[in-house]
Amino acid sequence: MSIEPIPVPTPSRHLCDLPKSTRGRIVAIDDGAGGLAAKLREIGFAENDEVEVLAFGPIGGRPLCVRLNETMIALRPEEARLISVEVL
Repeated sequence: MSIEPIPVPTPSRHLCDLPKSTRGRIVAIDDGAGGLAAKLREIGFAENDEVEVLAFGPIGGRPLCVRLNETMIALRPEEARLISVEVL
């Protein structure tokens, strides 16, 4: 009888909390923020997609620039907070 190890869940973080040049895989988009989650999905954000933080704006880190597939997208921190990622 062999014992299989129990996989340790990888903690997720909000996209807005990742440092510059960090890549992650989207694990969830919070639907509890009115229509904001729907707008994020409309512009292409979806679970299992890879994103990379490219830059932060000059005023308090606003906006946040990310690469999603081959597209660069600017997000406000409150939008990026709705996206949970697993760091790659």
